[in-house]
Amino acid sequence: MQARVFGSYPIQALGAVQRNVKRTVKLITEQKTIDKPSVVEGFPMRAWNIRVFLLDENGQEIPASIFEKAVYKLHPSFPNPTQSKRSGDDQNRGLAQELTNPGAAVKSPPFKIQEEGWGEFDMTIILTCVDKGGDHTVKHDLNFQSERYEAKHVITFKNPKPALLAALRETGPVPGDENGLKKKGGRGEDDSLKKRKRGGQNIDMEKLADGLQKLQEDDLLQVVQMVHEHKTSETYLKNDVEQGEFHVDLYTLPDSLIKMLWEFTNSKVEI
Repeated sequence: MQARVFGSYPIQALGAVQRNVKRTVKLITEQKTIDKPSVVEGFPMRAWNIRVFLLDENGQEIPASIFEKAVYKLHPSFPNPTQSKRSGDDQNRGLAQELTNPGAAVKSPPFKIQEEGWGEFDMTIILTCVDKGGDHTVKHDLNFQSERYEAKHVITFKNPKPALLAALRETGPVPGDENGLKKKGGRGEDDSLKKRKRGGQNIDMEKLADGLQKLQEDDLLQVVQMVHEHKTSETYLKNDVEQGEFHVDLYTLPDSLIKMLWEFTNSKVEI
């Protein structure tokens, strides 16, 4: 069997396959006509709002707490924050809205945006993850066919960082947890892991993980043997026989084993 060692959660910036966590984002749009003069004949003015939620494993709405902000990119014909009127070309296209903020950023769940206008359009919503976990972009169709409608989008979080992974655990299952690493109380992680991250040793864990990827098959088999012989009850392991892969969370290994792996890997490849 070809042995491959991956430094899964919470190692970042690896070229190998790691934890991918999927979550479903639900957008709820509500709109209604309002008693205000329209700038375009035949198109009544409307008030509309959009809210962002997550769906848990049972399909229930929960706060989208894994995001720290949402940025709504509206139609380019919108006036910028210092302008309140659209150009004549915008009116001819029949899409411009009388809004004051074409790129509204909202910084707390449910990231609700409320605006008024007369036209339908496609918008972009940029959802920024906690812990500098990156941006995820979803497309949304603002239309006036129903007073209330929902849209669902599946987002994949690739190799999330520790704080984001902890937040994801609060919203549903995380792949691999059933193999040994369980959700801890609150949004924290196991105390021993936190202490390790605060600097118990002077080993660059990302370099170690990168070095493990460069080892030859025979060397990798020795690594697997070392891990099995020196693991503790806190060690996260996943042996995927069908794929020929051996996953280990480096941050759950004891200090003595980390040192052994570093010295062994450094003797075989440059790290």
